[in-house]
Amino acid sequence: MRILGIESSSLVASVAIVEDDITMAEFTADFKKTHSQTLLPMIDDMVKLLGIELSTVDAIAVSGGPGSFTGLRIGSATAKGLGLALDKPLIHVPTLDATAYNLYGAGALICPIMDARRNQVYTGVYRFREEFEILREQDAMDMGELLEVLNGLGEPVIFLGDGVPVFKGQIKERLTVPFSFAPAHVNRQRAAAVAALGARYFAEGKMESSDDHRPDYLRKSQAEREREEREAKEGGR
Repeated sequence: MRILGIESSSLVASVAIVEDDITMAEFTADFKKTHSQTLLPMIDDMVKLLGIELSTVDAIAVSGGPGSFTGLRIGSATAKGLGLALDKPLIHVPTLDATAYNLYGAGALICPIMDARRNQVYTGVYRFREEFEILREQDAMDMGELLEVLNGLGEPVIFLGDGVPVFKGQIKERLTVPFSFAPAHVNRQRAAAVAALGARYFAEGKMESSDDHRPDYLRKSQAEREREEREAKEGGR
């Protein structure tokens, strides 16, 4: 089973091809270039390096959100375009599930956090025992509320994601359970994790067509919220 993974939910642009239990190649860049400039050239370079045809993949796993609205749209459009061109199914992989999957086998709770502004985070809570367990499905919530949830669970926690630098101070001040922060090589989104988790979903028959794929934004974009606030103020005059 050969899966192409695409990750574009944040500043990280990442593509990978995973075959069975092997990551054949992974290209990742955390740099201020738009994903429209990076994803397709990275995929093209990757298949050239491997000496394979992109048509040999069985499915395309795409990070389905939440995250950057622009990034998710670009990743979704890239996956949908390739799916249509190659006649391959898509696998919708929740972004935070795949991020947590970076820490496969960890003995502590896994808590990826993405900065959603206004003291909000996109987050979920995960654990590995016999299997990968989702204790709290991905959602948008206040950081203070998340810390209360984690304190209530009473178990050690590993944090990862682009929200860590933003909220590290709050974590240190308010978390009462033991905690740590994932190291650099696994603390951001990676397409290999998207593809690996996508392969599990593929084996379970969890696929969708290019036409059916839609990112999970979880909440309205900042532009939409600001417009609604302006309209509400104008309506109240």
